[in-house]
Amino acid sequence: MKKCLASLALGLSLLATTAIAPAQDKTPVPPGGIVVSTPPQSPPGITSAPSPGFPGVESADILKQNQAERTQVQPGNAAPTWRVVKEGTTNYSSLPALDAGVLIQPKAQFPGQMRATTAGEAWRQYRNGPLTKFGGWLLLGALILLAAVYFIAGKIRMKAPMTGRLIERFTSFERIVHWTVAISFVTLALTGMMILFGKYVLMPIFGHTLFGWINYAGKNIHNFVGPLFAGSLVVMFITYVKDNIPGLTDLRWLARLGGVLGKGHPPAGRFNGGEKVWFWLGVVVLGLIVSASGFVLDMLVPGIIYSRGNMQIANVIHLVAAVLVTAMSLGHIYLGTIGMEGAYAAMRHGYVDDTWAKEHHQLWYDDIESGKVPRVRTQEGANRVGTPVKAV
Repeated sequence: MKKCLASLALGLSLLATTAIAPAQDKTPVPPGGIVVSTPPQSPPGITSAPSPGFPGVESADILKQNQAERTQVQPGNAAPTWRVVKEGTTNYSSLPALDAGVLIQPKAQFPGQMRATTAGEAWRQYRNGPLTKFGGWLLLGALILLAAVYFIAGKIRMKAPMTGRLIERFTSFERIVHWTVAISFVTLALTGMMILFGKYVLMPIFGHTLFGWINYAGKNIHNFVGPLFAGSLVVMFITYVKDNIPGLTDLRWLARLGGVLGKGHPPAGRFNGGEKVWFWLGVVVLGLIVSASGFVLDMLVPGIIYSRGNMQIANVIHLVAAVLVTAMSLGHIYLGTIGMEGAYAAMRHGYVDDTWAKEHHQLWYDDIESGKVPRVRTQEGANRVGTPVKAV
């Protein structure tokens, strides 16, 4: 029965093909069984002159003729047209976009994706492949490491009791700058991770429709918060750079890993070696790369050619720098909140106890005791020094 149905279907398809295809001129078959056909004549009006709308193609009319001939022999086969499309030929388009006339990018490769057939597919495989995979494992590994440190070593606590004497560590302006950078950065990190990992983590939970709306909102928040973050970074650099100049003391601090190696806490100035590494590598270098590539993706940089290829390169640079700075920030956030006693109170209220300053920033405390650095720098600080602040 199945063989009968198959034969019937084959007969109907042959009949339909014969009815649709135009009649062909019969060509005599010479001895040997080789069919000799005469090339089809070009219809009136066909020209072989180059077409300005199709650079790289001999003629738009020739392309139409080749497609017409292929359709006569093999109905539905658009191979000639798609062959030109896949070559990345710039054709005519009424849209003003730069690459509107190129339907598919020509073949190009990203590292590790040698099987990709087009530049767009190569970028997609590279972004969804090694960049997403290694980026995810890096962030997850950083979280696991910090959790292990917290549950094994615990919070870094002060060894001596608090004295009740306060030192103004951060002025109101310094804290406003820091919290502006911090809040905008966390917003960008969360929305960025949602854009990168959301379809693997959130979409199975919320479904395609709700996740689409969430991701759309996150993308717009990401685009608008980005310039605020970049501007606040400039203000942060101007505000904190004078106390983040590296020195030999910072090398000694890093050599002992902040007290993990050896006995006692290594002496440090107002900011220790670890904080200075975060400032220069995380805030300045990676922050600059993330901001610059983000401005390119937002098309806010004059003089840039916003082609598909340039935007793909900017996306890869932005992704790599964003993942690295996010992984680094996890350690900074950990020590500034639950990892060290008194650190959060310093940025929350602006003041630290003498004991905290002496144990964690001995050189800075010595400068305060000698009068080289004032204990308070603002009138607000003078009014608050007599009120103890509880270390968190």
